[in-house]
Amino acid sequence: MKYIANIIRILFLALFIFLLANGKVVLWLALFGVSFVVTLIFGRVYCGYVCPMNTLMLPIEWLSKKFKLQTNKTPRWLKNGYFTWITLVISVSVMLLSKRLLHIDLPVLPFWLVISVLVTLRYKPEAFHNLICPFGALQRTFGQFARLSEKVDKDVCIGCKLCEKACLSHAIVVSSEDKKAVINTALCHQCTNCRQVCPKSAIHYGKHGI
Repeated sequence: MKYIANIIRILFLALFIFLLANGKVVLWLALFGVSFVVTLIFGRVYCGYVCPMNTLMLPIEWLSKKFKLQTNKTPRWLKNGYFTWITLVISVSVMLLSKRLLHIDLPVLPFWLVISVLVTLRYKPEAFHNLICPFGALQRTFGQFARLSEKVDKDVCIGCKLCEKACLSHAIVVSSEDKKAVINTALCHQCTNCRQVCPKSAIHYGKHGI
């Protein structure tokens, strides 16, 4: 599953580069718009498999760990969660104003690609995914209503926290009360990292809440 997921990510990254090179980024924005409907049904698969930022962040996160650049600390001013909505407003405003005043379609996603890489060199991926990414703000809102998602069978879970360590969006946490893992659907990228490391096969994809 891991290799298939990587192939899918690379193919979508190639598609994004092709559209960017040909000045057709608006088609990617259309794909992003469609992803909201997909998210309501299947969860945040756009973030896990389609988003070019996430695809680039995966090897950058590996390099950051290898060269010991990454810190576990997150800037305090980001923790209130409002900044991601500020970046969304700024991004939309830049696109609209560039169209109206400069008469050009200014793509903001390449800018955010650079930001995502720089942030991931220093901080864990969850910092960008949950606290900075403007596109993630919308995906998170729709993701909480997903009908299908990764879920934990609490009767099988042993609370080993391997899934918690494997999750790049901090979507799965082992409760301090019952020592069982819980998945936050709004944050989950449906990447199956947690499922792959679970020693008891306690995590499955299915109807959320059942």
